[in-house]
Amino acid sequence: MPDFLLYALLAGIAVALVAGPLGAFAVWRRMAYFGDTLAHSALLGITFGLLLGVNLNLAVAIGCLLLALILVALQNNRFLATDTLLGILSHSTLALGLVCVSMFSGTRIDLLAYLFGDILSVNGFDVITVWLISVGVIGALAWLWRPLLAITVHEELAQVEGIAVTKVRTALMLLMALVIAIAMKVVGVLLITALLIIPAAASRRLTHTPEAMAMVASLLGCMAVSLGLIASFYWDSPAGPSIVLAATGLFILTLGKKQQM
Repeated sequence: MPDFLLYALLAGIAVALVAGPLGAFAVWRRMAYFGDTLAHSALLGITFGLLLGVNLNLAVAIGCLLLALILVALQNNRFLATDTLLGILSHSTLALGLVCVSMFSGTRIDLLAYLFGDILSVNGFDVITVWLISVGVIGALAWLWRPLLAITVHEELAQVEGIAVTKVRTALMLLMALVIAIAMKVVGVLLITALLIIPAAASRRLTHTPEAMAMVASLLGCMAVSLGLIASFYWDSPAGPSIVLAATGLFILTLGKKQQM
C-alpha cells in the first residue's frame, strides 16, 4: 500500500471512530443543521489563519470552537428560532468565508480541497494529530455519556436530577466543533455533516441500545472510509465525495431493516 494511501486510511478511520458516537447524538438531538453551520464557518477560520499567519488547521479548530460558544449563547437568549438562527449563520458564514478567502490573491489556496476534502495529502504529523484529538474526544464522550443520554431523553428531568444541562450541552457542541475541524481534511466543508449523520442513521436501523448504535456507527464509518479510498484509488474519483457515497450506499443497504431506535 502506498504511504499516502496508508496515511489517508489511518486519518479517515480516526475521524470515523469519533464521528460514530457524536453522529448518534446529532441524530438523536436533531443537530444536523448545527453541524452544517459549524462546518461552513470553517472557511472563516482559514481567513483568520491567513491574516494572523498561523497554522490553518489550528485556526479552523479555534474558529469552530468560538462559533460553537457563540451559538450556545444565542440559543440561550432565544431571540430567534434555533433553525432560523442556524440557517442564517450557516449560509452567511460560508459566503463570507468564500469572499474573504478569494481576496488573498497573493496566497495560493486550493478552495476545492477545503470544500470537498484532501485526505490523500495528509502526512504523518496530520495522522498523529487527528488520532490524539479523536482519542481525547472519545475519552470526553465516555466521561459524559450518561449525562448526555439523560439530557437527550428529557432535559427538564435531567435538570431535576441535578445534571448541569447547559454545561453538558455546551460540552457536546464543543466536542462536535473539534471533530468537524479535524474532519475537514477528510471530506471537506460541504460534506462533513454527511460523515456524522449517515453512518449514525444507518446504525439506528441495526441496533437496540444507544451504546450499540454508537459503536456500529463508528464501524460503518470506518467501512465507508475504506470503501471510499479503494474507489478513489482504482477509479481516480475524488476521495472525500467517494467516502460519503460509500456511506450512502451502506445506508441504502439498511433500508430494508425496521428502525430499532
